Amino acid sequence: MPTLRIRTFTVLCFFFILSLPWIFYVTAHFIETKTFRFSTPDENLQRHVTETIHTIETNADNWTDANWQRQLETQLRKANLEVAILSAASNQEMYRSNPESSSWFSSTERFSLIEDGQLLGKVVIYVPSSRMVPTISAIVGFLLAFIIVGIALRRFFLQPLERMGLVARKIAAGEFDGQLPIGRITEIADVGAGFEVMMKGLRTSQHKQMALEEERRFMIAAIAHDLRTPLFALRGYLDGLEQGIAKSPDKITKYVAVCKEKSRQLDRLVEDLFTFTTMEYMEQQKNVRPIDLKDLFQQTIDGFRPLAQQKHISISTDFEENCMIRGDSHLLERALNNLFDNAIRHTPSSGNIVVRCYKEDANVTFSLKDTGPGFSSEELERVFEPLFRGEVSRNRSTGGSGLGLTISQRIIKQHGGELAAKNHLDGGAFISGWLPGDN
Repeated sequence: MPTLRIRTFTVLCFFFILSLPWIFYVTAHFIETKTFRFSTPDENLQRHVTETIHTIETNADNWTDANWQRQLETQLRKANLEVAILSAASNQEMYRSNPESSSWFSSTERFSLIEDGQLLGKVVIYVPSSRMVPTISAIVGFLLAFIIVGIALRRFFLQPLERMGLVARKIAAGEFDGQLPIGRITEIADVGAGFEVMMKGLRTSQHKQMALEEERRFMIAAIAHDLRTPLFALRGYLDGLEQGIAKSPDKITKYVAVCKEKSRQLDRLVEDLFTFTTMEYMEQQKNVRPIDLKDLFQQTIDGFRPLAQQKHISISTDFEENCMIRGDSHLLERALNNLFDNAIRHTPSSGNIVVRCYKEDANVTFSLKDTGPGFSSEELERVFEPLFRGEVSRNRSTGGSGLGLTISQRIIKQHGGELAAKNHLDGGAFISGWLPGDN
């Protein structure tokens, strides 16, 4: 929609206010005089006045003669004049051409007729004002122009600003669905566009806040559940030890081993929560330096090899040379630990895990493939969500804290890379990612 700037609108208003009275004036003058010339009527009027005075002056003896009066009236009608003749002694009207005419819109010219030093009478000529009707028309046009400009100001300025004020009050009350007016003035349209951007931003912020609030409630509930389960088991086994239920050394050893396992689960959960909170809400300083990613993978594999041997899981590697990146080795090792922990937990006994790392263009690409059951369709959509685990029971014998893959993905993203999860064509989970190479 075309718009006008305020200065353009102001100039147009001034031009309209000045031009409309002039149009009314010229139109009224043309209707009255049938001409657009403004000097000719005054010259004709003066000529008629002179002729009328001469006629009255030369016929002083016929002032009261009816025939002469009718001739004078005919002459006066042609000249559009009115005349009154007053007596010299008492100033009483001896003759008036039109007793019913009004002198409101006429000007008067008074003459005294003197002959041989003797005052014969007085003549009053009512001359119609040739500028009165056009002047009134110009005033009407001026007032009409002001009314039209006032309506335009209200429509193009006041109403949009009033509606913007109403929308602003709604925004202050927490309502972000107000309909903004479409402005025809550029500056007001710009303000409206700014309001629209602000409303969209506030709506987005509100939706994000609601989502964060929902995530916070979910995390609190999930954390409470995850903490309650090992704590309940710890309390039960400790109560059994206190009450002397475990009387044999084998039972005591079993109870203590279970308590230690539950303590390790609690320690790991608290550590994962601390890492997640640090990465999500705190500014974490990274110790960035050149790293060979294949060496970091090899260190991680060496750390998990005893656990893999317990389940008879083989780990095969396919590493290329020159997998140099820049990053924080501690954070990246934590991310790889989470990936291997997840792969080993979900790979059945006598399974296999394949790890690859190679240079691809300017990036270093890596992948982990296991021979486990893979991901379900729901897990593929939510695998990187905080505290999500595919097990409905949230059993820690098969599931972790639900934060491992989330932490890994965010560490990789902090280093400028990406992490993705899918199922391999041959079966099993397939975790792949990339990091910018150190060029």
